[in-house]
Amino acid sequence: MLKKLRVVLAVIFWVGITLLLLDFTGALHGWLGWMAKVQFLPAVMALNVGVIALLVVLTLVFGRVYCSVICPLGVFQDAVSHLGTLRSKRPYKYKKEIKWLRYGVWALFVVALVAGVQAFVALLAPYSAYGRMVQNLLQPIYLWGNNLLAWFSERAGSYTFYEKEVWLRSLPTFLIALATLVVIVVLSFKGGRTYCNSICPVGTTLSFFSRFAMFRPVIDTEKCKKCKACETHCKAQCINIGKESQTIDYSRCVDCFNCIGQCKFDALKYRFAWGRQPEGDTPSGTFARTGSRSDVEEGVSPSGRRAMMAGTVVALGAAALKGVEVRAQEADKKTDGGFAEVLPKQAPERETPLTPPGSKSVKDFYRRCTACQLCVAECPNNVLRPSTSLEHLMQPEMSFEKGYCRPECTRCSELCPTGAICKITKEEKTQYHVGTARVNRESCLSASGRSNCGKCASICPSGAIQMVEDPETGYKFPVVAEEICIGCGACENLCPVRPISAITVNGRLQHI
Repeated sequence: MLKKLRVVLAVIFWVGITLLLLDFTGALHGWLGWMAKVQFLPAVMALNVGVIALLVVLTLVFGRVYCSVICPLGVFQDAVSHLGTLRSKRPYKYKKEIKWLRYGVWALFVVALVAGVQAFVALLAPYSAYGRMVQNLLQPIYLWGNNLLAWFSERAGSYTFYEKEVWLRSLPTFLIALATLVVIVVLSFKGGRTYCNSICPVGTTLSFFSRFAMFRPVIDTEKCKKCKACETHCKAQCINIGKESQTIDYSRCVDCFNCIGQCKFDALKYRFAWGRQPEGDTPSGTFARTGSRSDVEEGVSPSGRRAMMAGTVVALGAAALKGVEVRAQEADKKTDGGFAEVLPKQAPERETPLTPPGSKSVKDFYRRCTACQLCVAECPNNVLRPSTSLEHLMQPEMSFEKGYCRPECTRCSELCPTGAICKITKEEKTQYHVGTARVNRESCLSASGRSNCGKCASICPSGAIQMVEDPETGYKFPVVAEEICIGCGACENLCPVRPISAITVNGRLQHI
């Protein structure tokens, strides 16, 4: 029963988060957005004390159920490991904890958070890693299927096929996502939760608490016949059925309940495990506290426990100060009257990157963002895409080759789980100044007299652009009132000059 309940809840979370990242839900994103906000690292980055406390208490009471139910990467590992178990009737056996790797990666993760090495943090964060895989590997297939369906229903004109240029320019992001997928699949297929218990920093952080969980699997050594049925079904490979002792490493147990029900001798139960145990529950046959027993088995001294707890505090504090995530620019092929191919637009070199309305500043946005790419997947205007710069690798940035940030759209602010983009109303967004437009008169068609264009002035939703006549040439050219410009990018997007627009938007370091 416990396993069935866990599987049902895990499927609900996994499907919901995957649909969010695919942008499949549309109007339902308001119903499922909370699933992203209860992810551990995003909650820490958002300083969401309620969610953090809930997850810690959940771990202290039931163990690492977060890893087997809530974390989408953990559920994905379970699905792959299940396929791996089909190859053998006895797929798993106990393996010792690889402490140097587990705690070494965790320490490097904390140092990276403090030092701002965002690419390293983004690669290891489990929710962000899963978001990259879905957004870069699965979403293109989903979009292609949508476009193909639209083509067959004679509505293809309203869709844009996933062009080759997008793949080429997104190649770094694609390769990172693909490499992550390969590593996860290989480790999970053969070793179950190897990634979770040897590399994942969130799993290591929660393991500090799961050692003292109130409810956990407990072995009655008096009843145990050492058949190893529980050990061979433990995908965390943390149950050791030896000749002299039968132990469970609770720091690695993810409470998948695969072992529960496998024992034919009723020697293994998931039960309340605080306080004193019956004699048969301990290897030594003496009374012992379950929490301290696991510590003795694992060689953890009281001072070591204090160091681990202090390290956890350091990790949480560091995560609250830094954060991270990937992508590239998209090219949009267009034709002139359906005959001549027009050069695709390219993103200009911006002095300051553009971050979405709702982010307090560029610095605050990149400090909090974990690069999960949920906002990228949900952006209906194709404005957000992962950065390819080393400084902000995989974290979202705004660019206007495919569209512009419409004043009435606030979807990214409604979904951001880390607080990098604060929730704002449509009215507030019209007053949010994230950047300012700048005109290059040398390439402007109107300023050079090649055309009486003025598209930027006619489309500007804030009225910040006016066409002014040059007294020397008699040609009109656009002038931007920087104090009014909100940085939506409508002018840059609709400017007919290619490949670089004659009017471009630079971000503001501090948003107004």
